[in-house]
Amino acid sequence: MSREFQSPIQIEERIVRTRLHGIELLLNARLNKGTAFTAEERDAFGLHGLLPPHIGTLEDQRARRMRVLAGRDTAFGKYSNMRDLQDNDETLFYSLIAEHTEELLPVVYTPAVGEGCQRFSEIWRKPRGLFISYPNRDRIDRILADPRYDNIRCIVVSDGERILGLGDQGAGGMGIPIGKMALYTALAGIPPEHCLPVLLDVGTDNEKLLNDPIYIGWQHHRVRGQEYDDFVEAFVQAVMRRWPHILLQWEDFAGTNAAMLLERYRDRLCTFNDDIQGTAAVTTATLLAAVNATGVPLKEQTIALFGSGGAGVGIADLLLTAMQEEGLTEAEARGRIYAFNRYGLLVEGGRGIRDTQQPWVRPRADVAGWQLSGGEDVSLLDVARNAGITALVGTSAQAGAFTEEIVRALASHTPRPIIFPLSNPTSCAEATPADLLRWTEGRAIVGTGSPFAPVEVNGRLVPIAQTNNSYIFPGLALGILVSRARRVTDAMIMAAAKALAQLSPAREDPNGRLLPPIGESRKVGMIVAEAVGRQAIAEGVSELADEATLKDQLRAYVWEPVYLPYERIP
Repeated sequence: MSREFQSPIQIEERIVRTRLHGIELLLNARLNKGTAFTAEERDAFGLHGLLPPHIGTLEDQRARRMRVLAGRDTAFGKYSNMRDLQDNDETLFYSLIAEHTEELLPVVYTPAVGEGCQRFSEIWRKPRGLFISYPNRDRIDRILADPRYDNIRCIVVSDGERILGLGDQGAGGMGIPIGKMALYTALAGIPPEHCLPVLLDVGTDNEKLLNDPIYIGWQHHRVRGQEYDDFVEAFVQAVMRRWPHILLQWEDFAGTNAAMLLERYRDRLCTFNDDIQGTAAVTTATLLAAVNATGVPLKEQTIALFGSGGAGVGIADLLLTAMQEEGLTEAEARGRIYAFNRYGLLVEGGRGIRDTQQPWVRPRADVAGWQLSGGEDVSLLDVARNAGITALVGTSAQAGAFTEEIVRALASHTPRPIIFPLSNPTSCAEATPADLLRWTEGRAIVGTGSPFAPVEVNGRLVPIAQTNNSYIFPGLALGILVSRARRVTDAMIMAAAKALAQLSPAREDPNGRLLPPIGESRKVGMIVAEAVGRQAIAEGVSELADEATLKDQLRAYVWEPVYLPYERIP
């Protein structure tokens, strides 16, 4: 396509002006209004006959779509329907999520997106985002150069190797960048034309996909080592050439690659990893809310982190900072955090300890005198019995790992145990809220990664906080973009966490929700964005001069999913 390409849309004074006409207009998901085109617009754009005669409204269309979704009897059926809607009418898609966030977030995001990734090849119909495959490694600049991408300001990229707790989904992992970018818009108001989902297709080690004739990805075992590093480097350099001020979010890379890529690129461009930093922020925020409900400050809690991949290490690092801000020394704070890998507690001489986990390895002397249940490996049960644990966080993707014996041992040390089985989708949760509350006689404060229904305890319904990254990453991205931050700092991540913690209903009522209702996510996104922007200004990494300018820019930038009047450009 030539560089003379002209955008099909101009928005001036709340009026959309476009050259597209007839069927081309209806096939443009960004511009299509379906039955909501007025009689005058149908005249101007030659739409009579292409549309049924009914002239509706956005409200009518939302009601129709909700009725259709109610008729789908599976989560995957609803997910597939919403993906089709996004590729047909973006304004309606985003309006539907904004109006029905609580019902639809589990459909367009976790947990339904997990099956969506597993079955992505079945439902792929229209291009959305970019598949950059290893065989096309010499064409990256040409792929990105298309003028239709001139307005891109943010990218979510994955290589599909560690999709939720489901493992390697290859090209099907594209469902995650698409879903994340959808929430950038639906929950933070980032204009959809500024968002680009990207899948780096370096192959897959999932034998089922390699042998599946309908698999849409590169059917080749994963490229690894120096070839992989060179490919990612080529991608990043091409992105920086194309968009020098881009925000790039890494998503669902395998643990070792996730940490390595964040460390390699965090000082070269404006970038963050949601699995590491977003999970850390929302977990820290929810823990701050939970400890407020217990009356025992964070610095006096003893926390077990079951799972020390990228997410677990990210949580540990942010909690360390939070404890130090409450007055502990680094050594004192580290002493209150017990981290685990797949073999057990990270302790001197332990098995399978990776470089990124080394800062959390405890001296063997810390467990001297403990009666261990499994030889040299120190189990979660051993720590629950001996270390006085008061809070337990799971990012292991090991369903059922929080057993009744472990939970009862934990609950014996504290009147209000804090237990967060965060692994998702639901099938990977370390325990169910109903079991946790039953095993603790209703005393546990529970947060989960996937949505769970309230649990009845002693005649009252206990709401279950969904410790969902969607509370953080849309607002974080909005704050970065509007402040025009050059880098994403650790203090900006902490600012996001504290802003969310301040919104906890449990601050006023110890028995209240730990986090605001999911339905308020768009409001939460704005508050988080402002906090992140203020921190960027304070640290001198923003191009804005002051907070007043930030507020004005936020109001001016945010996109609302409403239909505007159209005029045709001759």
